Amino acid sequence: MKKIYTLFLLAFTSGVYAQKSPLNAAVSKKADAIEQKVITWRRDFHEHPELGNNEVRTAGIIAKHLESLGIQVKTGVAKTGVVGILKGGKPGPVVALRADMDGLPVTERVDLPFASKVKTQYNGQQVGVMHACGHDSHVAILMGVAEVLASMQKDISGTVKFIFQPAEEGVSAGEEGGAALMIKEGVLENPKVDVIFGLHINSQTEVGDITYKPGGTMAAVNDMKITVTGRQAHGAYPWSSIDPVVISAQIVNSLQTIVSRNLNVTENPGVVTIGAINGGVRSNIIPEKVEMLGTVRNFSKEDEAMFIDRIKTIVTKTAEAGGAKAEVKIPYSNHYPVTFNDIALTEKMLPSMQATAGASHVKLRPPVTGAEDFSFFQEKVPGLFVFLGGMPKGKDPVKAPSHHTPDFYLDESGFVLGVKLLSNLTLDYMALKK
Repeated sequence: MKKIYTLFLLAFTSGVYAQKSPLNAAVSKKADAIEQKVITWRRDFHEHPELGNNEVRTAGIIAKHLESLGIQVKTGVAKTGVVGILKGGKPGPVVALRADMDGLPVTERVDLPFASKVKTQYNGQQVGVMHACGHDSHVAILMGVAEVLASMQKDISGTVKFIFQPAEEGVSAGEEGGAALMIKEGVLENPKVDVIFGLHINSQTEVGDITYKPGGTMAAVNDMKITVTGRQAHGAYPWSSIDPVVISAQIVNSLQTIVSRNLNVTENPGVVTIGAINGGVRSNIIPEKVEMLGTVRNFSKEDEAMFIDRIKTIVTKTAEAGGAKAEVKIPYSNHYPVTFNDIALTEKMLPSMQATAGASHVKLRPPVTGAEDFSFFQEKVPGLFVFLGGMPKGKDPVKAPSHHTPDFYLDESGFVLGVKLLSNLTLDYMALKK
């Protein structure tokens, strides 16, 4: 109860503070002046999406823009990442700002003049490529922030590190990438980062709104691969088989009891999802093997450990009961920690968010069972990750197309608020540290 009370107290009392930087008015004016430029960048990235660790074109455009602003640029970080360093005219902290660059293997269905027509190979399949999560807008917004802040370089009290990150959506098994690889290659050092800010556009939050949550705001994620091996037989004689299809169906159903019977849902949510089942080639052949891919979401290390233990037990024992064998690989290729907003930092920066968007447009939100590898940065330095509205005003959030779908759509009028928000968070944090 004490923790819950603290969070609500934070939400209702932080408004007593005010923005600290005298540069906020200039930010608003400069951001408005480049709004169309930000939209144009986003449309270009949207039309030419690239999958994780392949963001070569995107990185080239970013690097060229940063260099044109006089920002020190390093490319090839974590394969295709770009890092820019802007040293202010006055001493102060190092503030990092991050945008992710990668698209998804989704075929676009939205009727737009800049809709993606890109096709590529992914996991052995011909797929479309689409910015179906809004990373194109994140890149365009941060490019805009770089232009705004570079124009007031002499007045900045500190250093800004612009991190354009590849492969947020994860990499294939056996590969490295994303935030974890950027950290491994020293992105938070030289100069050492004191704090990091990031945002994510949201297609089901109205334009003009910013939502946030102190503490655990997005889930930890583990992906998994389950392999069930039985004995192949003719479909007409199932008694001659050890049927991995039937056993896999039992496993899928039994896994759902972890959330309904093992998780204390009054404390934290959790998710177990099987997203792919592959086995067999013909209607009258019971196959020897079935493979399943899934994802697991948690908000505490304790719940995460419990889920993994229960998954392994349920899978192996269910298979054993049916005479089969089963193997569980978890994590299989990706693991992200909880995206945890530093509570003290969130409290300090809430007034900046309120002054930027208007207090009525900054809203506390429940935890999100999606995951973000921004969480790796937050394990190393205090971080704040918030959500920016991208849904047209008046639209029903339930009917608005969600992320990772072919119909994903963003209202571009919300991008300018993102530019103002990241700029003001940077400058106001620096002012607080004076």
